[in-house]
Amino acid sequence: MPRQYTKIIVHEEAILKMREEGKSKREIANALGLRQEQIKEFLKQYNRRQRADITEQRRKGRPRKRPITASEEMALRIKELEREVALLRSFLHIAGRM
Repeated sequence: MPRQYTKIIVHEEAILKMREEGKSKREIANALGLRQEQIKEFLKQYNRRQRADITEQRRKGRPRKRPITASEEMALRIKELEREVALLRSFLHIAGRM
């Protein structure tokens, strides 16, 4: 049986509206003429996208044993910005724009 592809994003508003009304995945699928698995996957991906938008960027590495002071934080940020500037300058130099 050939695979049937449906752009489910077209139905995004309808799916979310029906979900808010308390309808099940099966009811939504029957109303839109889709499969229940499609609705399930869409909602899973939609929820994952929503969580990704909310979460803030986590710092890499081991957590600090003591809290960082404002002056230490500022010094670290200055070093980070200096590294970025050096990288950008080297890129511009290589690209012949500087």
